[in-house]
Amino acid sequence: MFIPIHDDNPLKVISFQRVTVALIVTNVLVFLWQTSLAPGEIIAADQAFGVVPAALLGGLPDFGAFPEELALITYMFLHADVWHLGGNMLFLWVLGDNVEDDLGHMRYLVFYLLCGIAGALLFAALKVDSTIPLIGASAATSGLVAAYLMLHPRVKMWAVLVLRVPLYIPAWAVLGGWMAFQVVMVVADPGSPTAWWGHIGGFLAGVVLTPFMKRAGVPLFGGSNESAAK
Repeated sequence: MFIPIHDDNPLKVISFQRVTVALIVTNVLVFLWQTSLAPGEIIAADQAFGVVPAALLGGLPDFGAFPEELALITYMFLHADVWHLGGNMLFLWVLGDNVEDDLGHMRYLVFYLLCGIAGALLFAALKVDSTIPLIGASAATSGLVAAYLMLHPRVKMWAVLVLRVPLYIPAWAVLGGWMAFQVVMVVADPGSPTAWWGHIGGFLAGVVLTPFMKRAGVPLFGGSNESAAK
């Protein structure tokens, strides 16, 4: 699987990606709070603030007093371990600044949250009897993958292949390869604890939302002025 680690794509409109940084800081702070909890408290927090498909769509009562509908937002800020957090924050850092630049601060935040919600809903619809809570920012960052792929496919970026091989290749190869991996894993490993369908749901939401939420002057697919050598 390709993992992006740096892109050659400077900001054009905004001076600083403040929403992206705020999201990363919030995720890290929530994770530090999680690590301060006892094991039983972590399980309770995941059930309360994560998306439990059986409670959201399957008719079971909510786990705790927190409404399951609000968990469609809070689940994005919980993570299982430091690797789960680190991977999502890396995608958010590398891709988020340019998507924020292309959409504007507030529309970008709405876009991010909507992609996360869409991913959770698709996952819950396909796992409606599950009582295992869904947590993590993966669906939301999958929406960023879709937006970046649609807006900057020819920008060059550094990525690593299977965590070993560094490559400097166009974004369409990195992000398209990443998305293809998600589809393969849905078929190859349907019982995995990884919410592959959540990733796909977030990506599909990004595909649908990007044309409507981008700034008016931002061309789809990079336009004619975005060089592959950039």
